[in-house]
Amino acid sequence: MIKKNFLPRALALTAGCSVLLGVGAAAIADTVEHGTNEIEVNVDIVELDEPGVLAMTVAGAGSMTLEENGSDEMIRQFTGTLPTVTVTDTRSAQDIADGAYWHVLGSASSFTSTGGDTIGAEHLGWTPNLVDGGESGAVTEGEQVDTAVDPGPDNVGLVDQELLAMAWDSAEVLDEGTWTANAELFLRTPVSVEPGSYSSKLTLSLFE
Repeated sequence: MIKKNFLPRALALTAGCSVLLGVGAAAIADTVEHGTNEIEVNVDIVELDEPGVLAMTVAGAGSMTLEENGSDEMIRQFTGTLPTVTVTDTRSAQDIADGAYWHVLGSASSFTSTGGDTIGAEHLGWTPNLVDGGESGAVTEGEQVDTAVDPGPDNVGLVDQELLAMAWDSAEVLDEGTWTANAELFLRTPVSVEPGSYSSKLTLSLFE
């Protein structure tokens, strides 16, 4: 009922505006200018006294969805791209301790389904990707972290804090100011995994 009444009213409003604009233009065309004044607009922007900060932001609405991709007869795989992570440093050089370096780490909780089933965080891995590491080459991405179902004794997934990106020397890269990274995420499970809608919390932390 609302949609049926809305369109005629909208059209009537548009037509009314057109008529008013026409009358205004005609009236302006018949006027005579009797003087012009200019106003100079000024503003004083002082230098900020408070120190800058080292900060991290994550793009998007704080959620993402993995889609099934690359499964085979033994393993089911679900993949997706981590929203872009941005690190910004607006500090002065004197605010950075000698030898300091910043790094972004990530870890995940277990996946839990609405039915109460769980998939451990050891089944979630990632491949970090440096989107914009600046020109110095002193910012790098972390190594790929494989899952518990992949070959190898050290594949533990994102159970503990794993490296996404880091600056080897905070002071050295300070002039660049901003860096971005993301990662390709992959959840790998046995084919016997219980079906359902699962959720996990992936926590990203910036340290120096």
